[in-house]
Amino acid sequence: MKRRIGYILPLALVLALAIGGCAKKAPAPMTAEQLVAEAKQNVCEKTVSECKALLDEGGYVFLDCREPNEYKMGHVPGAINIPRGLLEFKVANQIPDKNTKIVMYCKSGGRGCLAACTLCRMGYKNVANMGGGWLAWEKAGYPVE
Repeated sequence: MKRRIGYILPLALVLALAIGGCAKKAPAPMTAEQLVAEAKQNVCEKTVSECKALLDEGGYVFLDCREPNEYKMGHVPGAINIPRGLLEFKVANQIPDKNTKIVMYCKSGGRGCLAACTLCRMGYKNVANMGGGWLAWEKAGYPVE
């Protein structure tokens, strides 16, 4: 019985340290708006007219981070769809070259900005967010698929 206790106590201590010891102090809570504002400080944002010029110029991948049902309702011509919730897991397969010129967009700009920030953190070097997102693109009367 003493032998079992001799093993159980150190094991319990190790488990307690592993569970509690791995937890880092969480940063102060932020709202969605605050998260987007913070991301905008770290991401290049382009106007919808600048993005249209980039589309016309060619050589840019337009990445739509909206949900598939939103994408099916209309998107920038040639854009690929990777929902923001799957971005970290799928982008390397779809865009393996981290030097690819990417224009990220969503419906109105918030998700796109957060997604662009994520891509930068993942090592993608040429990422811009389309300010105003899909709504601004549509309002400008630019082509859609």
